[in-house]
Amino acid sequence: MFIVFGLVLLLPVAIAFQILRIQVLEGENLRNLWSAQTLDYIPIPAQRGNILDASGRLLVTNSVSYRVAVDPLAPGMKPEYLEKIAKILAEHTDNSVTHYQRRMTSAPAGSRYIVLNREVGYPAYVALRDLGYRGVILEEQYKRRYNYDGLGAHVIGFVNHEFRGMMGLESAYDTQLRGVDGIRQVRRDRSGRIRAVVGAPRKNPKQGYTIQTTIDADIQAIVEEELKNGVFWARANYGTAIVMDPRTGAIKAMANYPTFNPNAPASSPTENRRNFAISDMIEPGSTFKLVTSIAAVEHNVFDDDEIFRTPENGRKMIHGQMMRDHNPLGDLTFAQVMQKSSNIGTAELAMRLTPDIFYQYARNLGFGSPTSVGLPNEESGRIRKPFEWSQVTLPWISIGYEVQVTPIQILQAYAALANNGIMMRPYVVESVQDERGRVVEQIGPKEIRRAIRSETVAYLEPVFHGVVSDSGTAMYARIEDFPIAGKTGTAQKFIDGRYQARYRASFVGYYPVDDPQYISVVILDEPRISYFGGFTAGSIFRNITTRIIGIDENLQRAPSINDEINAIAKMPLVRGLTVPQAKERLADLGIPFLYQGSGNRVLNQEPDPGTELDRYASNAVIFLGEHANLNDDELRNIIPDVRNLSMRRAVALLEKQGFEVNIIGSGTVHTQFPSAGSTLGIGREVTIRGRARDLPSILSEAAR
Repeated sequence: MFIVFGLVLLLPVAIAFQILRIQVLEGENLRNLWSAQTLDYIPIPAQRGNILDASGRLLVTNSVSYRVAVDPLAPGMKPEYLEKIAKILAEHTDNSVTHYQRRMTSAPAGSRYIVLNREVGYPAYVALRDLGYRGVILEEQYKRRYNYDGLGAHVIGFVNHEFRGMMGLESAYDTQLRGVDGIRQVRRDRSGRIRAVVGAPRKNPKQGYTIQTTIDADIQAIVEEELKNGVFWARANYGTAIVMDPRTGAIKAMANYPTFNPNAPASSPTENRRNFAISDMIEPGSTFKLVTSIAAVEHNVFDDDEIFRTPENGRKMIHGQMMRDHNPLGDLTFAQVMQKSSNIGTAELAMRLTPDIFYQYARNLGFGSPTSVGLPNEESGRIRKPFEWSQVTLPWISIGYEVQVTPIQILQAYAALANNGIMMRPYVVESVQDERGRVVEQIGPKEIRRAIRSETVAYLEPVFHGVVSDSGTAMYARIEDFPIAGKTGTAQKFIDGRYQARYRASFVGYYPVDDPQYISVVILDEPRISYFGGFTAGSIFRNITTRIIGIDENLQRAPSINDEINAIAKMPLVRGLTVPQAKERLADLGIPFLYQGSGNRVLNQEPDPGTELDRYASNAVIFLGEHANLNDDELRNIIPDVRNLSMRRAVALLEKQGFEVNIIGSGTVHTQFPSAGSTLGIGREVTIRGRARDLPSILSEAAR
């Protein structure tokens, strides 16, 4: 009994000694160890920077959402609290109260973290936060949001689940966009839950920079819609189109179809993410004839009055290989060789040059080198050195075969022609800005070199302007009274070691010719409706250009080159107009005129409408009279179609026809009354209704 009693007394003594040792002898060290084990450092994520278009519209930003979880075992949590949480979630989501109750009851026993919804909006977050329940766990999470879905997808790119850029600008500028995460000190309890520590040290994050692009969202939307429609219409495999300012190199739009939605990139096939505009190496076909024409002009290999005689059957054997024109073209001048796109005539010009000279001109125009546009995965193209050429290389490379180029290289070369011979570097980023909007990096225009002599540009400009005419190969790219210069291209595809009856069609053009502000290239892969670039790609180019003219007032005011250089004018209809209206209309066309009679209206005119007049040698005569002297037929005129024109241009056109104009709204003309083609008395009122062409409306039309 004594031994047992002694052992019983020894136990509390041992416990007391252990408490004394822990609290006093080793207390300080153990407290420091506990503090070190419970303290932790967690990152404070930096906000990824925004991406803007040229006018500052927000193309890409971040959106916040909240993950909702519950801890049923948290102090104070009651069953009725859990039911109330389920009701609030049901009010703000598409799920029922039963759905959330089932998630809580089906969780393993003792669970302290049950996820109810992985993504709810701010209203639900506020409602749950205001409950004040300790068992409600709200976790903030950020998501990359592409505000206009697929708009500019191949330029912008997308991010993965770790917020890392995967392609486009998101990849090229990933470091600047990502920023630098901060860090803060927290404490973890024995269950691993994080608790904030008042006054704990922290380092704030450095937020990601904002990227301002050169992309014009309105033009981008136009290009994407017309390219999509064109690919379907031509029944092509895919298409690509780029619009650029040749004076600066700023890319206004870059589109490919099929495309993808950066908000859900996995929902589209992987090949849809490929940016064909910079990574598709193709044999360009006749668009490459620009190199031949420049080299031929600058080395004087032909006379101005020389005639190139092509075979009657449109075929010619060159070094054992048959070269064909698309049609028998007969005798041609140099200008006609380009305007009618004669392969035989172009090869004849090229064979008067040496391979070294031709190669140097091709390289000087940027072929064989990347453009450094600022996007990842750009190809440099391939052009072999002259010592690797065979006998047939020179004639065939002159018409765009045995060479591989990218669409943006074609655009860059023709932009040099449009920019008086100065080659500019294409670029898609204008500036990089910090979170306060201060510019930390300015990209801007960069001149590469003079690629073409100014005299050569002056000689070739009317040649390529003639391509876009009724007698050229790009008649379907033509816009009435609007000067465009460019070149068509049709190239057979080299597949499985031989050229097959499968084609790429292309057109590149700039406008207006006298003061180029835009240059565009359109390429279609295997169009089935027709393989001629002038018809397929040229038609898409025309549709894009027409709509760009409709939103750019500078282009609407641009004079036609024919009005400046052509001395021949057509007599307009002025019969029935007031005297001031008739004077203004004739003065605009530069037609001198004489009065006969007196009165406030034009009774008659000589010559008749449509008659050609020499601006410098002929006078028109207008016969004046009073309004009452005119019969109803003489007082009527045809109402022109002014839809999709700017208000300013529509009013000017209608007033020149002798009508009064009633304007409703602003922006672009959406509807008109009476309708186009109707006849209406001179001096009567035509009503036009405008509608602003904002980006959402353009995109909604594209979606329809």
